[in-house]
Amino acid sequence: MDKQATLPRRQNALGVHSVNRFAFSVPDLAPAERFYSAFGLEVRRDGDRLDVYTHGHSHRWGSVHADGKPKRLQYLSFGAYEDDFEALGRRIEARGACEPHPLSDGDGIWTRDPDGTPIQVVVAPKVSPSVKSQPAASSPTAAGKGAAPSRSSAAPVRPRHLSHVLLFTPDVLRQTAFYADVLGLRLSDRSADIIAFMHGAHSSDHHLVAFAKSNAPGFHHSSWDVGSLDEVGLGAEQMKAQGYTKGWGVGRHVLGSNYFYYAQDPWGSWAEFSYGIDFVPVDVEWPAADHPAEDSFYVWGPTVPDDFVVNYEQPAHT
Repeated sequence: MDKQATLPRRQNALGVHSVNRFAFSVPDLAPAERFYSAFGLEVRRDGDRLDVYTHGHSHRWGSVHADGKPKRLQYLSFGAYEDDFEALGRRIEARGACEPHPLSDGDGIWTRDPDGTPIQVVVAPKVSPSVKSQPAASSPTAAGKGAAPSRSSAAPVRPRHLSHVLLFTPDVLRQTAFYADVLGLRLSDRSADIIAFMHGAHSSDHHLVAFAKSNAPGFHHSSWDVGSLDEVGLGAEQMKAQGYTKGWGVGRHVLGSNYFYYAQDPWGSWAEFSYGIDFVPVDVEWPAADHPAEDSFYVWGPTVPDDFVVNYEQPAHT
């Protein structure tokens, strides 16, 4: 059987299929190693680079580099099908190619988004979901016994895959136009020019990439799929027990519908435990809409931290 024919593909749609990797730099790797290990991810050091994996999965979802300077988004990498690579290359050449990022592997084709962030496109396996993520398997509770584990016996939460990343940008609409026109992503939902969510044409979660308005570019959060609402709550407790007490949640988003808990990392950005996010199949046209601000954030949850949308990466000049 033709392998390409078995891959999820929207007819007459050219675009990347996955966020292949995120990469940012921090002053020192030790806090990054502690934070992502506490979060339940597998971390591997390679010189001045920390690579981020989910347990039991061979894909490298992220890389954190140490350069002694304040945290900074370095580049995003996207995966594409081999059959689409040449056509995507022509799009990028027409838009304006650039040299590979010096911290990258140098593979693929490169451009910059309107905010100046380097963007890599490589031929890579599809690591975005091709079906909606399923709840984690659980054993039925015997009659006459309690269903909840004790705190001491609860299993550690280990995310299953990267769901999406959210970036700060001074111009949300300009970013969504670029990611649609050049990379083939599709708008899922937005709220005016404040926030926007984009999915992959060849099936993906409600969003692979999202953009939130800020004074400057930056990396707001990475979001990681877990297997139950209980795991979202246990993830929150897991982080608090290891000293990461600043967070937001547990709650439920409107756009995307996922249950969430965000833990603030050592640099002021966030990592999200996410469960139950909406899914866009390859044969469904998602009804994208422009939502009022009050209906675009969350259905229920605790008060939003004052600095949840503060861009510590590139703070406003005072």
